[in-house]
Amino acid sequence: MILWILLFLLILVVFGFGFTMQTLWWVAAVLLIVWIFGFARRGRGGGGRSRGRGRRYGRSRG
Repeated sequence: MILWILLFLLILVVFGFGFTMQTLWWVAAVLLIVWIFGFARRGRGGGGRSRGRGRRYGRSRG
């Protein structure tokens, strides 16, 4: 009887892990698409399009 309960718990853990990994793959794919869209929209340079915001991280020194 205990063996069946342990087997059932093992199946639940494996199923849960597989479901979580599948979900994480979808989340990673969506975040990658959002990152690429933002990268393409902003551009690589960043010069000339600052709109008065200054640097992206922290204050500018100098």
